[in-house]
Amino acid sequence: MAAAAAVVVVAGASAGCSGTDPEEVRNRRETYCTGLAAWQRAERAAEGGDEVAGYGVVAAAKALDQEGLDVDGSHILQDTGLAVGGDPAAEGRAAAYCADTGFETLVK
Repeated sequence: MAAAAAVVVVAGASAGCSGTDPEEVRNRRETYCTGLAAWQRAERAAEGGDEVAGYGVVAAAKALDQEGLDVDGSHILQDTGLAVGGDPAAEGRAAAYCADTGFETLVK
């Protein structure tokens, strides 16, 4: 439970500016979706999660949030923190973000 709380704390504050380079945007999104997929695999294999993979995907979500790379009003940082904390609906929204940005094959 402490690990989940720590992840939510990491997901706290964010600010930044929007990235405009299409290749950089694609790379940040791919990094996030790859991290989400790694966390999903670790979560299923460990039946309780992998703390390191959780921190990694939250850090990638924070980078997306700081650059304003959410799509259609998604809340990727919040959803990722909730997903890593055990919320299956938030995990679904995070996976939908990857599908919406062209990386649906990476996540479940």
